[in-house]
Amino acid sequence: MTAITVRRARVDDAAAIARMMDEPSVYGNLMQMPFASEEAHRARLADTLAPGKGDLALVAERDGKVVGSCGMHPVGPAQRRRHAVVIGISVAPEAQGQGVGTALMQAMCDYADRWMAVLRIELTVFVDNAAGIALYRKFGFEIEGRHRGYVLRDGRYVDAFSMARLHPAPPGIDASAGADPA
Repeated sequence: MTAITVRRARVDDAAAIARMMDEPSVYGNLMQMPFASEEAHRARLADTLAPGKGDLALVAERDGKVVGSCGMHPVGPAQRRRHAVVIGISVAPEAQGQGVGTALMQAMCDYADRWMAVLRIELTVFVDNAAGIALYRKFGFEIEGRHRGYVLRDGRYVDAFSMARLHPAPPGIDASAGADPA
């Protein structure tokens, strides 16, 4: 199997992301609508990539083809919630169960833990998405609550779990950095 490469998403990835998210087995596990629009994804990516934005959009490639995407976004403008982000992830049907989700989650968690002032990563997942829940638990996410009738999916209201992960080793101050040499 060819290696998976994770990189920052580009605006020209919009068509590949739209195709992937238009697969019933993908959008059925997302909080997004079917009939994904390339234009909407292009606009979302352009906004995410704007200077000063606190968002991160990544894609996973295998053999030069986008097989997964993910995003990490501030939960909102509230000053007291700046330590938290929300994430979402999608993997193409032909690449599910092959390490793509793991590679994307590893990249997002590393970015949050090592380069951002993030204490808390949040997500929402359908209660019947066993593969997603297992992936999130692998990275330290815990179920914090159940939302009854949370979202309309294929004509039925379904429940979702709120899951979150706290930074496993929150950063501190390196006392030796900048110390006067004696």
